[in-house]
Amino acid sequence: MGGKALEVHARRDLPLGMPPARFLRDYWQKRPLLIRGAGTGFRLPLSPEDLAGIACEDGALARLVLHDIDTGRWRLETGPFPESRFASLPRSHWTLLVQDVDKWDVDVAALRDAFAFLPQWRIDDVMVSYASDGGGVGPHSDQYDVFLLQALGIRQWRISTDRKAPQALRDDVELKMLARFSATHAWRLEPGDMLYLPPGVAHDGIAEGDCLTFSIGMRAPAQSELLLDLAEHLAEQMPETRRYGDPDLAPARRAGEIDAASLARVRQTLGPLAATLPTPELADWFGRFITRYRAAQMASPPPRPTTSAAFDAALRAHRPLLRHPWSRCAWSRRGRAATLYVAGRALPCSQAAAVIVCGSATIPAVAARRLPASDRQQLCDLLNDGHLRFGSRPRGSQ
Repeated sequence: MGGKALEVHARRDLPLGMPPARFLRDYWQKRPLLIRGAGTGFRLPLSPEDLAGIACEDGALARLVLHDIDTGRWRLETGPFPESRFASLPRSHWTLLVQDVDKWDVDVAALRDAFAFLPQWRIDDVMVSYASDGGGVGPHSDQYDVFLLQALGIRQWRISTDRKAPQALRDDVELKMLARFSATHAWRLEPGDMLYLPPGVAHDGIAEGDCLTFSIGMRAPAQSELLLDLAEHLAEQMPETRRYGDPDLAPARRAGEIDAASLARVRQTLGPLAATLPTPELADWFGRFITRYRAAQMASPPPRPTTSAAFDAALRAHRPLLRHPWSRCAWSRRGRAATLYVAGRALPCSQAAAVIVCGSATIPAVAARRLPASDRQQLCDLLNDGHLRFGSRPRGSQ
C-alpha cells in the first residue's frame, strides 16, 4: 500500500486526521483509511425506530438481508415494508438498509456538510443500515468511494487490499457477494469512527450487538451509463433529415452482408460517437440494431421444440426452410467465418450459412444439408425460436 498509514486519529480541527488536500492526494481512490474519532461530538440524527419508519414509507428504497447461520443461506427482501414485518424478525443476523435517508431527514442530510471538501455533485446519498447482532450483507466490493461512519454500537470491518484477489460472485444468493474473501486488515469501529474505502476494495462488516452505520456513498456513473445518456442527448438535437445514406452504393456481392463500405457509412452517420469504436464492435452493434424490427411484431417459438435428429431427418425428406416474414437477417465477416444477425440476435456461423439464411426467404433442403453440423444446429435453433419453419416437401422430390 505504498507505506502510507491505514489508521489515523482525528482532531477537532482535522476531522480526517489530516488536511483534506493530503487526504485527496494520498488516499482518495488510492487506499483505504480508518479515521478514529472522525465523528467526535457526533449527535445521532435518527434512531433505529426512525429508520424502520422510513422503511415503511411509500417510495422508500429499503432492503432486509437475513442470514441463516445454520444453513448458511442468505435471503433478500425489498421494501417498503409493513410495520408488522419488524415484529416478526429473528433476534440476530439480519440487517435493514435504507438508501437516500438524507432525502427523508434533514438532520441526516446535514451530514453531507462534513464532506464539503468534495464537489457536492459527487455525493450520491447517505444510506443508513441497522444491524442486529451478527448482521451484515456478506463480503462484497463497491464500484464507488464510500465513507462508513459508525453511529451506534460496534461493527467489525474486515477488508482486503489484495488487488489479485478473486472477484467471482456467489451464484446462490441475490446479493452481489464474493464467493471467496480473505481479509488483509480487520478493525472494530466504535461510535464516531469512520472507514473510508476507495472503489473495488472488498469488505465485510459484521455487527457486534445492535449497531447503526451511516454510509456516505459517491456518485460514480458507469461508462455505459454516461455514453447512453450522451447519445440520447445528442439524438434529441439531430433533425430527422440526417439519416444513413448510400448514394455511392454498388450492387450487393453477397446477400445480407454488412460490408466494410456499409460500416464506413455508419461511422460517418454517427460522427464522434463511433470514432474510436473498433470495427468488430461497431459491426456487432449495427447487425443487432438493424435486424430488430421497428414494430412490436416478432416471431414466436413453436409449441414443441424440434430435436437435432428430427431437424436433419426433415432435411433428408427434402422439406425446405421458410423464413418468418418478421425476422430480419444480416451478417458480417469474422475472418473466414461470419456472425449472423437475426432479429437482434447474434449467431456465429460459416459465411455459407449466413448467405443461405439471408438470401431467399425459402432455404432449399439440399442447401441446408450441405452445411456443417454446427451450422445446421444454428438453423435448428432458429427454427425453435420461430424464425424459421419447415415447408412442404416439393412435388416430385425423392
